[in-house]
Amino acid sequence: MASAVLIVLACILVPVSVLTVWVHDIALDTDRYVETVKPLASDAAIEDAARDRIVEAVDVRVDGKRATAELAAWLQSQGLPPTAARAVRGLAPQLDAAVNSAADKVATRFVQSDRFEKVWTSANRAAHATVVHALTGKGRGAVGVEDGTVTLDVGTAVDRVRQELVDAGVTPAEKIPDVDKQMVLFQSDQLKRMQGAAHALDVVGTWLPVLTVIIGAAGVLLAYRRRRALVKTALGAAVAALIVAIGLVVARRYYLDHLPPQVQSEAAAAAVFDHLLHFLRVTLRTVIVLGVVVALGAYLVGPGRLPRAVRSTSERAADSAARWADTHDIRTGRVGTWTADNRRWLTIGVLLVLALWFALWNHPTVLTVVLLVVILLAALALIALVAAAGRRTQASASPASAAPGPDQ
Repeated sequence: MASAVLIVLACILVPVSVLTVWVHDIALDTDRYVETVKPLASDAAIEDAARDRIVEAVDVRVDGKRATAELAAWLQSQGLPPTAARAVRGLAPQLDAAVNSAADKVATRFVQSDRFEKVWTSANRAAHATVVHALTGKGRGAVGVEDGTVTLDVGTAVDRVRQELVDAGVTPAEKIPDVDKQMVLFQSDQLKRMQGAAHALDVVGTWLPVLTVIIGAAGVLLAYRRRRALVKTALGAAVAALIVAIGLVVARRYYLDHLPPQVQSEAAAAAVFDHLLHFLRVTLRTVIVLGVVVALGAYLVGPGRLPRAVRSTSERAADSAARWADTHDIRTGRVGTWTADNRRWLTIGVLLVLALWFALWNHPTVLTVVLLVVILLAALALIALVAAAGRRTQASASPASAAPGPDQ
């Protein structure tokens, strides 16, 4: 009973542990955060949203109607006929269109250049505390969170574009006053609850994954049939991670289908959502694959017909390879006999080393699991081959094989 409770608790804690790692390694690690958001600078949706916001800011600052009215009044004071003054006032739409066209070209060129990526990366690195603010409500920076609305300050980009407009000959841009330069990335009424959950996860800290492993191991060790318990624990963890992964897909679709009007770009909101949760998704997939691999490995060492057939086939292959090596005078000597006598402990040692390697791997992925599995299979195959050669050496050296009996 205690074993079952511990195993179920460990399976439940697996996705919670993944969330804890995500909070610590993305929200509180500057390098990981910058690495996560850096690709957004070259994302088409973010570029389009930033360009539109920059153009919108320039459009707010340049009033073509007022500019042409002032120009017409001045020309009329200098003797321009009223008819000509009205014609000058009528140029307001053309002036607005010209400014917008120039702003669009300059903004497009800017957001597609390396300069925008540098501005983006520098701003996010300098304002990394804003990610903590997004999850805990503390701090302030380029990414702001207030009343459930997450915004990005594009002021630096707007100022750069203003200067380029001036350089391009759009002199009215010199008198552009300051306006709101916030680009809304996403908005949610549930952000306060998300902040509370993130704070709780932050309090738990990085010890939760370790505690989860200890609980799962205790459940397996207390079980009457430990191998089956290990299979159930691994599969349970994989299923729990799969449920959370599916929940993220559903949450993403629901969020994008219910975007509030404050969000300027659905594509940009999707890009931000995907990039910020990329590490979480990768980790969940890694847990799923790892759980399946561990369960499969535990099953193959069991007494079932298929596991016995697999092991028997591998042993016959190792024996065949050892016979071939023996006929070609390739022998392992004492190494082979020692390996044959200590094969079990060697196998356990390889498993422990790879388990420790995985535990110390910084942010493992599915490819990490595949790599370790390949290394494990190669190590087990090598041990089997050397042990098979050692058995042949032991058999040839035994008195029974060296001296035929009277019946032979």
